[in-house]
Amino acid sequence: MTTFHAVVWLDHQEAHVLMFDREHVQAQRIKSRSHHKHQGKPHDTAALYGDIAKALDGTHEVLITGPGSARDEFRDWCKTHASAVAHTIVDTIASDHPSDAQVVALARQYFKKFDQTTVDPTLA
Repeated sequence: MTTFHAVVWLDHQEAHVLMFDREHVQAQRIKSRSHHKHQGKPHDTAALYGDIAKALDGTHEVLITGPGSARDEFRDWCKTHASAVAHTIVDTIASDHPSDAQVVALARQYFKKFDQTTVDPTLA
């Protein structure tokens, strides 16, 4: 499925990568490779972030959400290790632990506002 938008909910243990268009949602859950509840090992985090970045390949606009610092750490990691993904991240928003449907609803509302500021060149 070719999608234009994606939203990623993440913490240090897992990520929910949700790619969507007007009619469809494609969900992927990515878990940390660490077996420890509080990982803290840089290579574990790098592996998780690498898997997330790989899942976002080809997406045009990405919204990052989740609790704690993982969303900002992922954004910073992308600037160094996955610049193509870093350029697609439009914002980060703090959130608790919503369902995937709630995350997509948040992203749809966000991108609706975001899309209104983008001019379609075919309409100009």
